[in-house]
Amino acid sequence: MIRPDSPAPERASLAPLTTAKLVERFKIGVENFDRRVFELDDAQLDTAFLPEAGVGRWPCRVLLGHLADAELLFVSRMRKVVGEERPILAMWDEEAFIDHGMYGTPQTGPGHPIGAFIATVHTLRQWHAGWLLTLGEQAWAREGLHPQKGPQTLRTILEYDVWHVEHHARYLNMKVARLLG
Repeated sequence: MIRPDSPAPERASLAPLTTAKLVERFKIGVENFDRRVFELDDAQLDTAFLPEAGVGRWPCRVLLGHLADAELLFVSRMRKVVGEERPILAMWDEEAFIDHGMYGTPQTGPGHPIGAFIATVHTLRQWHAGWLLTLGEQAWAREGLHPQKGPQTLRTILEYDVWHVEHHARYLNMKVARLLG
């Protein structure tokens, strides 16, 4: 678990890792989450925070839904980069998903179960890690084209995905600590 008082993860710290170490860190995924998130009731899961709270503004339920959708996107991007020649990588408007109530909030209807969000991240990472470890050196240098970020290698996408979950896990764990003490 990533401790709420730990420093923010640095994406650059992933670059020196061997491929095997990076995949190992990717596989950890939801083990970075404070398990007490399952103790939160609906009101706590849907509690938004003001920016000055320093724990991120999204409620826990929204954050976990975001992580599930992001994992679907990153896994798809990685597979496209390996399976296609220089594919165009889809962009994603994460705020639109939130604004359209994709995760369920008191304003949009019943909240979706967080267990499904967490299971999605866990399952995709466990399945995908095994596949990643079968790839040769050439696959790791394959590229896709992101409309805003330009060329992205398989390695770059994986590094960003690992950082993304660790970054948000820290905020999730800070929220859980605030809500449960």
